[in-house]
Amino acid sequence: LEEVRRRGHSFGNHTMHHLQGMKVTARRYIRDITEADTLIDSVLFRPPHGIMRWKQAAMIKNHYNIVMYDLVTRDYSRKIGPDRVFENVCRYARNGSIIVFHDSMKAAANMRSALPRAIEWLLAQGYEFEPIPMS
Repeated sequence: LEEVRRRGHSFGNHTMHHLQGMKVTARRYIRDITEADTLIDSVLFRPPHGIMRWKQAAMIKNHYNIVMYDLVTRDYSRKIGPDRVFENVCRYARNGSIIVFHDSMKAAANMRSALPRAIEWLLAQGYEFEPIPMS
């Protein structure tokens, strides 16, 4: 995390245990976010699985800027390979897109192959990369 900070990237809370908001109470969800915040200390929050309850959002919106993605690459899927992950980026990227690649063991092979190609392609298309404001 310190290296990410040093390089000027944005980073945010994603809960401590990758909880799906629709499957847990608001109290448990908030407790999990708070636990992660002790390590992360960011005003950005991206809900796992891109979904949470209205009540959960209402409870955190005064402390966090909720960031939603519009393109999930599906790099975590064992049913598709890196070429398909790359094609997902090419097909669905738009101006202002927030694109999700995962840094998990499950996604590693797809991500390591597709991410550099996606960055190269996006730059060639004229896209620019900017950190999400941390305030």
